[in-house]
Amino acid sequence: MKKIGLMFLMLVIGVIVGVRISGRLSSVEGQAKPGTGFAAVPGALGGEDLTGAYDVVKNWPKDISTLPENDKWTYGAGESVFAESPNRIYALYRGELPKMASPKAMLLPQVGPSISFPVAGFWRDATVASLPGTGGTDQDTREWLTSWEGKSPKLGIKGPPFRELDKDAKWENCLVVYDGNGNILETWKQWDKLFRRPHSVYVSPYDPEKNVWIVDDNMDTIYRFTHDGSKLLQTIGTPEIPGEDANHFNRPTYIDWLPDGTFFVSDGYTGTRIAKFDKDGKFLMQWGIKGGPRGGGDNEPLDTRPGYFSNVHGVAVDQKTRHVFVNDRNNHRIQVFDENGKYLYEWKIDAAPSSLHLLYIGSGNTLWTFDRTTNKMIEYDLQGHQLYTWGSMGSSPGYLWGVHGLSVDQEGNLYLAEVDAGRIQKFTPRAGANPAFLLAKPVYSAWK
Repeated sequence: MKKIGLMFLMLVIGVIVGVRISGRLSSVEGQAKPGTGFAAVPGALGGEDLTGAYDVVKNWPKDISTLPENDKWTYGAGESVFAESPNRIYALYRGELPKMASPKAMLLPQVGPSISFPVAGFWRDATVASLPGTGGTDQDTREWLTSWEGKSPKLGIKGPPFRELDKDAKWENCLVVYDGNGNILETWKQWDKLFRRPHSVYVSPYDPEKNVWIVDDNMDTIYRFTHDGSKLLQTIGTPEIPGEDANHFNRPTYIDWLPDGTFFVSDGYTGTRIAKFDKDGKFLMQWGIKGGPRGGGDNEPLDTRPGYFSNVHGVAVDQKTRHVFVNDRNNHRIQVFDENGKYLYEWKIDAAPSSLHLLYIGSGNTLWTFDRTTNKMIEYDLQGHQLYTWGSMGSSPGYLWGVHGLSVDQEGNLYLAEVDAGRIQKFTPRAGANPAFLLAKPVYSAWK
């Protein structure tokens, strides 16, 4: 009886295993239920998730060349974008570049047999071509800040293959305002003279006046303007004088707010701190230590103890916990603190050598960033577990090249500013997209 019982048990197990294997095989044969795979849109046919849970809006926005007497120019490096509403979007650029088609390969040098340029459509990196043309970690802006100023508002080059050009850069139209269709509503040319490397633009969600904030890393300042740009209300920091105290920045980069109007500044490319201010711009406190080589040698690894930074290039606040997430860019990690600078935890970015550009939480429960090394948008939960990635490097619509700023409007539309591609792209949520793969809408309190 025991043998019969054992044989019967083995038969039952065999049937169960067979059914499961059959189910798996039938999935391979195309009989699985739609949507059982991993995709932004469950059940989508033939997709690659190139643009994730979004569709790109082609030919958005209108080119700056459509302005009167500006037909020979296009946008410079796309530094930042902020959607106040679906019908009012601010964009920051580093001036303008000549509008020209990609040159034919024969006009550019051949490196060897079967090697010619441009390759895959890449021929002009806007962040290198745009003024001031530099700005990496620990560079002293005083050495080159005004090297191009005072000579001409336009800089020129002549010679093959650009004989038809007499100008190669122009410092105009650094801030442009669009409507939802991409039409140019305003340009703030009256303030171009204030900017040297405008880095990010915002409207605080807790400001009923909707003042416009612009962080300029080369000027070591944060500017606050009236909503229409008619008046400069406040300058935080001392222009062109770097430092790390209540009245000075050292190349600040981004801002994020708490509900009471308190805000945090990542400071920055050369600075190594987070600076905290009240709603009126009064300095409250700071934290952070320079994460240089422990032994002082250039070839030694950076100091990665908690609270040490190297290139503080992003900050985001979780409105629910009031935790402050900091992009410790050159240390390839995200550090998390409470609102008074107490270290809580961190996670490393394992795609070496990663180079994160920004952080975004908004009203959601996940954190989004962009890695310039892989040119991918990446979503993590707030403990650092990877949830989803999308994007591929390219200059065609929908591809990504150097995303340096992002914003989401109240309808869920996503806007990306790209320094290398020299553009702003608009994306709309795809029909049937998994909402977990969409960037959360921003926090709105004082205005709708």
